[in-house]
Amino acid sequence: MAEGSSSGPRRIRLRPERLDASSFEPFGQIVSAGKDGAAFGEHDAQLDLSRGIPRFYIMNLKDRKHLTFGNITHHARVTQCLGSIGGHTWYLGVAPASVIEHQGDEQDVVRASSGHYYVRPSPDQVRVFRVEGPHFLKLHVGTWHAGPFFKHDSMNFYNLELSDTNEVDHTTHVFEKEDQVIFEIDD
Repeated sequence: MAEGSSSGPRRIRLRPERLDASSFEPFGQIVSAGKDGAAFGEHDAQLDLSRGIPRFYIMNLKDRKHLTFGNITHHARVTQCLGSIGGHTWYLGVAPASVIEHQGDEQDVVRASSGHYYVRPSPDQVRVFRVEGPHFLKLHVGTWHAGPFFKHDSMNFYNLELSDTNEVDHTTHVFEKEDQVIFEIDD
């Protein structure tokens, strides 16, 4: 549902979707607890950390309870994993990966400052998922994402990416500027 006026960005309200393997597959993978000692398999995070030094750390995030966003980001060189410590409920906005091999002078293709090419995400492609319980999300390389967002004053999240992801592989699309859109999570 979209609302707006001629004086500002249009507001699109998104209801969080139920998180399951099928609905999240275009964006990544849900990883849940498994038996200790089990062999590596399809239920484990299928990671690509081959282009740098992995970085695993805990983020303390505050002031994310407004449940609105006007930007979305992707990483073209790495899979990224996010999960809340304690399994608390949180939200993630996503859009399909759009990193491409440059084929010429396509009209909608953008070259990122890091050198890769991509197609801008469309507001129509943005979805929001509610993440509940003890699992984490592994995002496919290039998946657009916004968040995590939550209703608490602060939350801790573990994050797995590369040591230089935020410096050299952080492409942001500003929906508010480029598309005159802001998203509201309606939950």
